[in-house]
Amino acid sequence: MLRALELAERGRSTVSPNPMVGCVIVHNDTIIGEGFHRNYGDAHAEVNAINSVKDTHLLAESTLYVTLEPCSHFGKTPPCANLIVDKGIPKVVVCNKDPNPLVAGKGIAILRNAGIEVIEGLLEERGLELNKRFFTYHAQKRPYIILKWAQTGDGFIARENYDSKWISDELSRTLSHKWRSEEDAIMVGTNTALHDNPSLANRDWSGDSPIRLLIDRSLKVPSDSKLFDQSQTTICYNSVKDESHEYNQYVKIDFSQDIISQILQDLYKRKIQSVIVEGGSTLLNSFIHQNLWDEARVFVSHTQTFGKGIAAPLLRHFMPYSREELLGDSLIIYRNYKND
Repeated sequence: MLRALELAERGRSTVSPNPMVGCVIVHNDTIIGEGFHRNYGDAHAEVNAINSVKDTHLLAESTLYVTLEPCSHFGKTPPCANLIVDKGIPKVVVCNKDPNPLVAGKGIAILRNAGIEVIEGLLEERGLELNKRFFTYHAQKRPYIILKWAQTGDGFIARENYDSKWISDELSRTLSHKWRSEEDAIMVGTNTALHDNPSLANRDWSGDSPIRLLIDRSLKVPSDSKLFDQSQTTICYNSVKDESHEYNQYVKIDFSQDIISQILQDLYKRKIQSVIVEGGSTLLNSFIHQNLWDEARVFVSHTQTFGKGIAAPLLRHFMPYSREELLGDSLIIYRNYKND
């Protein structure tokens, strides 16, 4: 199962909104086949693992290890549970049950009804961590939310004029671009868009750029800003208009009500399973105050101080989950276990 989890990780950045899944087939304590879900819409892990077995006669005496319950429905591919039954595999070990209502135990039921021995929950916690975005999306009916910011050694996220370049060092910025390749969307507010004119693209790492989300109540951000350069989809939440173009979409919401909940509902409907919130401070604090976040990744500079400016968000009641020393920064990660 450890090997199956390792294989599943290879699908990060390419399978969303599907989960990452790995599969290993064992005969007499020897791995005879393995596979993982490579790309959204392509063959699932079980199919790839079964297809990799050279002597298919051994399947009738083998055990299949898979990180997520085999699917039971026709989607972009046929049900994997039925394939396992057809191949005569007598034993299946599952890490996690699939929370998707289309599956949710139905795949395991198909296997057991066919006389296959099924063992559930092997390395369950590791599987939940691997697919925390997928499980949060289905359990909480919203994306997995990652707050991310860089702050000076004396606790500021930007100067008084909103200037925040470059608090973090080069290694930290490269890591931030890697994160962008791993998540579905990235969000900023009006002030960040106006003062930084960010592209929010993944430039320093391989992989796709995330969908860009902008909260701009009165449409103050100019149409020639980098966010609207049509290199990637941008969704602008505003109070003025609903309008859809090929890359730039405008979604009207009610700013007299809770805007965060409205946006998260819209993202859930779009099957966006993860969002990095990059700022500014007001937007980050909105998520913190409503306890609508799962993880916070904070770069703290060892070399930069502002003396005064816009204060960084505070996570008063949360202890760091991990801390890592980079070149000139500390990376502190917080986990919000209240939402697990």
